[in-house]
Amino acid sequence: MKKVLVFLFCFFLAIFFGAVGINLYVLNYAKPYIYSQLSDLPQRSVVIIPGAKVYKDSVSHVVRDRIDAGVSCVKAGKAPKYLISGDHGRREYDEVNQMRLCIQNVYGVDKSLVFLDHAGFSTYETMYRARDVFCVKDAIVVTQKFHAARCVYIARKLGLDLVAYEAPELAAYSEATRSGWGFREALARVKNFFLVAFKAKPTYLGERIPISGGAEKTWDQL
Repeated sequence: MKKVLVFLFCFFLAIFFGAVGINLYVLNYAKPYIYSQLSDLPQRSVVIIPGAKVYKDSVSHVVRDRIDAGVSCVKAGKAPKYLISGDHGRREYDEVNQMRLCIQNVYGVDKSLVFLDHAGFSTYETMYRARDVFCVKDAIVVTQKFHAARCVYIARKLGLDLVAYEAPELAAYSEATRSGWGFREALARVKNFFLVAFKAKPTYLGERIPISGGAEKTWDQL
């Protein structure tokens, strides 16, 4: 029994330190490509706005912050177009169209500038599909600070010249919320490290719709 307990202890200790090591590696790898000041952000061909929780008639604070940051990037001349990527895998839940309504109705963005990725079910799939479906070569991703390193790591390992802009908070989040994000993100970095390592395929790919062209085809599913 003692040998079994020692083995289990060593096993879980190895997992713990492995996870810590992966997190440190991802964070250090991504750090040079993450910007907190809009004025320092380099120009790219498109702003990627990843999806998050939405409601029947509105978007969450997390999504609103990302959209606001994305609009700021385009207005500042950092990129000319938007790629909204989120979960539209079920009729009753549609992240991309709620985000599209927000960016159009609240910010007055011309829909011809907005590409919609209806199968961005995860950060990994968003970046993979940006490369293989939308033919993106370089981009800015706008997201919260806790999420930025994972986005950068995935995208750059997939060959995208991507930088991240940390979305300013329109409303401050609680410490409990931040702690929850931090824990989940630590696990997500480990998961995505292995997705990248094993070159996992996304749920869907499909016809190519180059970001250099028109956005109209991405609206066919509406």
